[in-house]
Amino acid sequence: MTEGASLTLELDTASLASLKAAAAWRDMTVDAYVKSVVETATQMDIQLAAFVQEGIDDIDAGRSYTQEQVESWFEARHRDIAAE
Repeated sequence: MTEGASLTLELDTASLASLKAAAAWRDMTVDAYVKSVVETATQMDIQLAAFVQEGIDDIDAGRSYTQEQVESWFEARHRDIAAE
């Protein structure tokens, strides 16, 4: 059995109604829906943080392009496509 924790939220009336409607639409209890949303959001944030860290690591290691290099690449690509 996994250990868990309770969480108390204060929601305004409109947000609570939206939460209940979304859970009902997915044929889930409000608790199950909230757990699912939290799990999904936290996984997305963990993946985003890892992706951003990859970019930071690349910049720190000198694996990046200047604005001018990127613009030059796009201009060359545009010319190649226009020539086709």
